[in-house]
Amino acid sequence: MAMTPKLEFRQTQSLVMTPQLMQAIKLLQFSNMELTAYVEAELERNPLLERVNEDGAPESAEAEASAASGGESADADSGPASSETVQDAPATEDWMAADMEPSRAEMESRLDTDLRNVFPDDTPSGAAVAPGLSGGSASTMEWGGGERGEDYNPEAFLAAETTLADHLEAQLAVSEPDPARRLIGIYLIGLIDETGYFSGDLEQVAEQLSTSRAEVEDVLHLIQTFEPSGVGARSLAECLAIQLKEKDRFDPAMQALVANLELLARHDRNALKRVCGVDGADIADMIAEIRRLDPKPGLIFGSGVVHPLVPDVYVRPGPDGTWRVELNSDTLPRVLVNQTYHATVVQAARSPEEKSFLAECMQSASWLTRSLDQRARTILKVASEIVRQQDGFLAHGVRHLRPLNLRTVADAIGMHESTVSRVTSNKYIATPRGVVEMKFFFSSAISSSGGGEAHSAESVRHRIKTLIDQESADDVLSDDTLVQKLKADGIDIARRTVAKYREGMNIPSSVQRRREKLALRQEQG
Repeated sequence: MAMTPKLEFRQTQSLVMTPQLMQAIKLLQFSNMELTAYVEAELERNPLLERVNEDGAPESAEAEASAASGGESADADSGPASSETVQDAPATEDWMAADMEPSRAEMESRLDTDLRNVFPDDTPSGAAVAPGLSGGSASTMEWGGGERGEDYNPEAFLAAETTLADHLEAQLAVSEPDPARRLIGIYLIGLIDETGYFSGDLEQVAEQLSTSRAEVEDVLHLIQTFEPSGVGARSLAECLAIQLKEKDRFDPAMQALVANLELLARHDRNALKRVCGVDGADIADMIAEIRRLDPKPGLIFGSGVVHPLVPDVYVRPGPDGTWRVELNSDTLPRVLVNQTYHATVVQAARSPEEKSFLAECMQSASWLTRSLDQRARTILKVASEIVRQQDGFLAHGVRHLRPLNLRTVADAIGMHESTVSRVTSNKYIATPRGVVEMKFFFSSAISSSGGGEAHSAESVRHRIKTLIDQESADDVLSDDTLVQKLKADGIDIARRTVAKYREGMNIPSSVQRRREKLALRQEQG
C-alpha cells in the first residue's frame, strides 16, 4: 500500500484562558496577605502602576486615575461600594454598577474576553469552550498546559512552614466536630504565644463569645491534649503537669514537686524531700525527670513572624435591625494607572520593542485595577448573601445555623458555584460571634419532620450534644430516645445518623455513659 501525503482538517475543542483571566481567578482566591504581596510585586514590575496614599491621592502628583482598586479611589464615583445593608431587598440585583458599563465594554473589546464570565468553572480538557474564551489569539494560553513558562517557579512546590497555630487548628478540626466549640478553640489558639502558653483570660473570652466560662475552660483542656505535649498551659507548673500526665508519672509525690517549683529553683532538696515524702535517691530521680521535660513546647515550631488574623469583611448590627456588611478597606490594595506618565513615555518610544512593552504594561495595569475592583465587589456580594442566609446564627447562635451550600448562594447572586468557592477560600468575616472563615457557614442539611425549613448538620450535632450533657445517671438517653426528642423538636433524623454524629463527637454509647456516671456518683458519694 503506497504512502501518500494528504491534507486533513480536524476540529477539536479545548478550554483556553487569557493570562488576564488567569490573573483574575488568582486574585479572587488569594487571601488578603497574598493579595498584598502580589500587588507589591506588580508595582515593582509595572512602571505605569501608581500606589494610592491613605488619603486617596496617588503618591505621584502627576498620576491620574483611570481605575481604582476595591474599596476606595481618588474618584469617589468610580470606586466600588465598600458596604451593603442586608435586608429584604432582592438578592439578585446587578452587582456591576451601571456607571461601569462604558469602561467595561471597552475592556472587553480590548482584551477579547467577557467580564461576566471572568471566573468560569474549571472545565476539564476537551469540554466545550466557554463563550468569550475562544482560542486563536496570540495572547491566549491553554488552561492546565504542561509547558513550563516564564512564571514557572520550582519553589512554589515546596511545603510552607507549619506554624504552631496551624498545627493546633488542624488537630482541633479533627478532634472537635461541634462548630460552636471549634469557634471557641480557634479563639483560644489565637491567644497561645510562640512558646506554647495560653496568655488570655477565660472570663474575658467567655464574655466575648457569649458563652460560659466552663465551656471555654473545657475547650482549653481539649487543646491541652494536643501535640506538642504541654501546649495551652497557663503556667510552668501546668505545662509540666500535662507532660507528666501523658507519661503516666503524675503521682502524689510528683504533684507535690510540681506544686513547689520555687524550692526546686532554690535547689533546696531537703525541703523538697519533706514536702514530697521521698528519700534523697527518689528526689534526685524526680528532678532528673523534670529536667527532661520541655518548659517551652511551642518553640519546636520556630519563632517565625506571627501574622494576626485580619478579617476581609465586617458584619455589624444596624440600628434598624438589619446587618451592615462592610469590606475591610485595610486589606484592599489601592493602585491607579498613571495616564500622564504613560502619555509621556509613549511619545518618547521609538523602537517596536519599546512600544510593545508599554502597550503590555498599560493593558496589564488596566486589567489589574479592574480585577481588584471586581474582586472587592464579588466578595461583598457573596458575604452579603451569606449574612442574609445566616442571620439567625448571627443573632441567636449555632443552633440557628441554617443548611447552606455553594449553589444556593451562587443562584441567589447570579454567579457560578466555582466563583463562590473561590471567594470563600481564605476569607474571614468578623461577626458579633467572632471572626470565622466564610466556609464555616456552609453545611449539609437535615430535613424537618414537619415539612418546614431544614436544619444544618452542625446545629443537629449541637442539639445532640446538649441533650447528652443534660442527662443524669438515672436517665441516660439511648440513640432511639435521642431520635424521638429530635423529632419532637422538628428534626427528622435516622437512628444510624444520630449514632454517627455521636461517635464523631467522641461520645460513648448510652451503656458506657451510664457506667461512667454511676461510677462517678459512687466516688463522690
